[in-house]
Amino acid sequence: MEETGISKPKVVVIGAGSLFFGRQSIWQMVQSQYLNQGTLALVDTDEERLSKMVTLAKMVAKENGVPLQVEGSTNRREVLQGADFVVLSFAKDSVKYRGIDCEVSLQYGIRMCSGDTIGPGGIFRAMRELPVIMECAKDIEEICPDAWVINYINPSTVHGIALSRYAPKLKSFALCDSHHMPHKKAHYAIRAGIIQHPSEFTEEIDRRFDLRIAGVNHFTWLLKAEYDGKDVMALIAEALRRSAGTENDGGDKGAKALHNDAITYELYDIFGSIPTCTAHTKEYVRYWQGLGKTEDAIPPLSIWETEDRYKRHEEMWRQVDDFISGPIPVADYMKIMGPDHATDIIESMVGNLGKRFFINTLNNGAVTNMNDDAFLELLSEVSLSDGIKPLPVGDMPRGIRGMQELVLDTHELTAEAVVERSFTKLRRAFMTDPLVNSIHDADLIIKELLEREKDIIPSYWYE
Repeated sequence: MEETGISKPKVVVIGAGSLFFGRQSIWQMVQSQYLNQGTLALVDTDEERLSKMVTLAKMVAKENGVPLQVEGSTNRREVLQGADFVVLSFAKDSVKYRGIDCEVSLQYGIRMCSGDTIGPGGIFRAMRELPVIMECAKDIEEICPDAWVINYINPSTVHGIALSRYAPKLKSFALCDSHHMPHKKAHYAIRAGIIQHPSEFTEEIDRRFDLRIAGVNHFTWLLKAEYDGKDVMALIAEALRRSAGTENDGGDKGAKALHNDAITYELYDIFGSIPTCTAHTKEYVRYWQGLGKTEDAIPPLSIWETEDRYKRHEEMWRQVDDFISGPIPVADYMKIMGPDHATDIIESMVGNLGKRFFINTLNNGAVTNMNDDAFLELLSEVSLSDGIKPLPVGDMPRGIRGMQELVLDTHELTAEAVVERSFTKLRRAFMTDPLVNSIHDADLIIKELLEREKDIIPSYWYE
């Protein structure tokens, strides 16, 4: 094993009951030779779920014969001491409140298929999550100020901006799972006809395939795609156009999955660049809000499916229970589960592996015609010694850049409103948001969401 600056890394996961991260973090912490000598500390306010995840982590570590230490606590302060990395991945009753956000917004003509990053849903999710994130930041500053803080909670940009601006002494960045490398590059290599299957993606193909992706999280665009110097953007777009006709036949019928290839191609046809996170991007633009006077070939966005999400989560917890109680052998855990973005990055940093990852961070010149402090998702070099260094992208095309700036303004105003507890800025964020069409409607949405989410929104908003 290559010598690193951290021989026994301690990774604290705040929100271990997060089914979309907690289980994968166990996999990587056990699998990686750079991490499995260290400690995985799991934190969750739900004692029952925390107990299950701690039990599962210990079982998997024992089954695979690694000395990984597993800790658990409902009080984060008890396990932060000595942390090298702190991953924030919590979201209290997220399915419930996203459902409320989407239901109320729809009454005023705003359609959200995800409701967690833009529109009233994104703003109110930040109202719920960001105060807790900033409390975590204070504890980290006090107990383990040298730890890397990784935000894995949407709206990722809002929370990343808040940490960089209001906790500047901390080493922080934000993540999303949609641009996990090298899988994202392999995906486009298949679309371009360079390879037929992800297993064919090699370091040699990686080197010859010049891919440039940039933008605000969930609103990212493929700006350049060249293989051996030949532009393959049109080949990728054509593959999307061909698949658009059958993409929803028998596949995922969830709101975030519907018509994505068709929408991707239509946006490419207009702007000349390919949106790379269409499941969310289609919510950032106003074209599929159903407000047109004539019928579009692509129907308006379907709404976030609360009940289906509850069922999906129940299935995931059932799988956890099956690992613990025996219906699924714990020996199969490493075959069934897989790596996670955050722990992939942690492994690369600890092992000094030199891998590149898409990180939400300050632009610092990567996109040449956007401000250095623009908080963007960018392919970056990541290391313990040099931190996060975004790689050059070039210009953001006109039209796309204007939409990016509007979204960034909405996100920045949201971060300021929540941290500064400013109703004026909350209202301003709403009126800046690209999905809001009426001042009066927006005011009514704010009023109704504050009332219906009173049990989770901090009390000072009601004083």
